[in-house]
Amino acid sequence: MSLLWQKRENNTLYEVRAAGNSRRLYTDGVFHSQYNANNPVTGNVWDLLLLPAFFYAPHEIKRVLVLGVGGGAVLQQLNYFLALDEIVGVELDPVHLYIAKRFFNTRQKNIKLYQANAIDWLQEYKGPGFDLIIDDLFAGVHGEPSRAVEANSRWARQLLKHLSAQGALICNFISYKELKASAYVDDEAIAAEFESAFVLTHPHYVNNIAAFLRKPASSRELRQRLETIPELNPNRKASRLKYRIRSIN
Repeated sequence: MSLLWQKRENNTLYEVRAAGNSRRLYTDGVFHSQYNANNPVTGNVWDLLLLPAFFYAPHEIKRVLVLGVGGGAVLQQLNYFLALDEIVGVELDPVHLYIAKRFFNTRQKNIKLYQANAIDWLQEYKGPGFDLIIDDLFAGVHGEPSRAVEANSRWARQLLKHLSAQGALICNFISYKELKASAYVDDEAIAAEFESAFVLTHPHYVNNIAAFLRKPASSRELRQRLETIPELNPNRKASRLKYRIRSIN
């Protein structure tokens, strides 16, 4: 793996590395993003942030909000597989946004990037709701990833305020225990906002990607849609997609 770019700013080390045709972002040693323009399926945990979009028909997802851009890999995946009107990305770290534009090519016309604290940005946002909200707000703590915003009732209500009537909220948790302790499961009033709830995992990562939908859905429905898309069809021998899914009880 070769080093393409490196910068130390405010005691934080940023690195962009190449692994074959893939670009990887590391911040203080924490692996934040990976993307290969020639193969949009990474084979890693970031694919799981994309998959809940396929609980919906293509015309049902038009506006997406991504909180925590990192290198912008999921933005690229969304644009590759979906015909979106707009993707809004909110990222606190200006160096991450620079990297996303320079090395991950997040310059498409339908992508709007904002350098801001996600909590402040959502409080000030007055625009239309989003069909899909991806909460991937992570920071490095002693070289290990950790959620940057606690998934408590106040945060959940803020996100729900900007989610469309049939929309989905995807949230990245570092463990199933953290997911179960979140307001989406532990707060009955918040949990009642959703018709369906699933957790997706990758065999080589500890992350638990939760998908909370404001409509009825089934994992069978998701699998059937994925089978119609060559790059995402898990039955293809050459498929790089690795995931497990189950309902959250």
